[in-house]
Amino acid sequence: MTTAAIGIDFGTTNSVVALAHADGSVTTRSFATRQGAVDAYRSALMFWREGRPPETHVAHVSGPDALDMALGMTAEHRFLQSLKTHLSSRAFQETRLFGKLYRLEDLIGVFLADLAAGLDGLDRHTMLSGRPVVFAGERPDEELALTRLRAAYGHAGMGKVDFAYEPLGAAYWYARGLERAQTMLVADFGGGTSDFSVMRFEPGGRGGLEALPLSHAGVGVAGDSFDYRIIEHAVSPRLGKGGEYLSFGKRLPIPAHYHAAFAQWHRLSLMKSRETMAELKALIRDAVEPDRLEDLMTVIEYDLGYELYRAVSATKIALSSQDETVLRFDQMGVTIERSVTRAEFDGWIAADVAAIEGALDEALAKAGVSGEAIEAVFMTGGTSHVPAVRALFDARFGAQRIHVGDAFRSVASGLALLALDRSRAAAAA
Repeated sequence: MTTAAIGIDFGTTNSVVALAHADGSVTTRSFATRQGAVDAYRSALMFWREGRPPETHVAHVSGPDALDMALGMTAEHRFLQSLKTHLSSRAFQETRLFGKLYRLEDLIGVFLADLAAGLDGLDRHTMLSGRPVVFAGERPDEELALTRLRAAYGHAGMGKVDFAYEPLGAAYWYARGLERAQTMLVADFGGGTSDFSVMRFEPGGRGGLEALPLSHAGVGVAGDSFDYRIIEHAVSPRLGKGGEYLSFGKRLPIPAHYHAAFAQWHRLSLMKSRETMAELKALIRDAVEPDRLEDLMTVIEYDLGYELYRAVSATKIALSSQDETVLRFDQMGVTIERSVTRAEFDGWIAADVAAIEGALDEALAKAGVSGEAIEAVFMTGGTSHVPAVRALFDARFGAQRIHVGDAFRSVASGLALLALDRSRAAAAA
């Protein structure tokens, strides 16, 4: 089939490319990896040095293969993930990888080039990329984020990319089969942000859709935040958080920054420096409970962050269908086994759910509509399955109005459809 338009969902954790065809059908691009073909391409990069001096050069791999190689590689390497979360932050300007300086947009451009590799006619097709309503970060700089994202697409050889809100893409995918006008709320839960849009859809001519955005709102709270709450309450205390060490006869708290890195598992590798390891060894000598800090050091030294987060993610998923589960982690002599109830988890994430509800209220208020005026709610993303989040939406809108879409493909597929309709409208004008 001939590709007529392309939709790109560049995500914090995974990215998806959707292809809209001339007949109006949409397919998602499949990527070949060591583990087999995937539609959701891991938003990750790994760099390492190849060859012997003076003929060495820096090589890289992206996607699921980057993660697989990073977990198994003993030589020096740099694994990078969640680059999207830094787009709006001036704190991350550049980094040096094996002697070469990379700006953030350069790194994202390397990933996007791999994502688009092999697609024909990039310069001819209408391309639409998703963007969050509110970029991740405490005080996100939207202009900076979009400037960097445009530059990254340019570095990847895709200079003609337009942008649309990610929930608009999700809404367009859901609304493609509408036969009557409908006012809809779209909740798009990613890894780093939760985005909301209130839309008015009307079936248009030639099978297209007339989409009127009424409002948008978002917050930098989503699935990664929920993972961190489990780490914070069930894992970090087992690895020394809240503990004490002795200094000149006084008991002092273990510095908090050693456990703050658990907010994102891949940041643990950045702690694996000679200075940090020396500091931990000194703390262990004086700690009241040295075995816990020894386990923390083992997690860092042997790059066990990913395995730890897999255990955390499995716990979160289990609590979506069970009232209680056991978080189990057993690697390199570090054993953590902790029962977690859904009631506990709900308490840990209560402030995050309240922040999500605040963004939802903002979207409704900006649109000037009440909850009763919303005829359908379309939810996409893994966080839509968290019981506390689902209970919030059930209570506000009623379960009968809620529809849950494909967590990975909805946004990209809708963006491709929207790009196709826009190109047809421009051609007919």
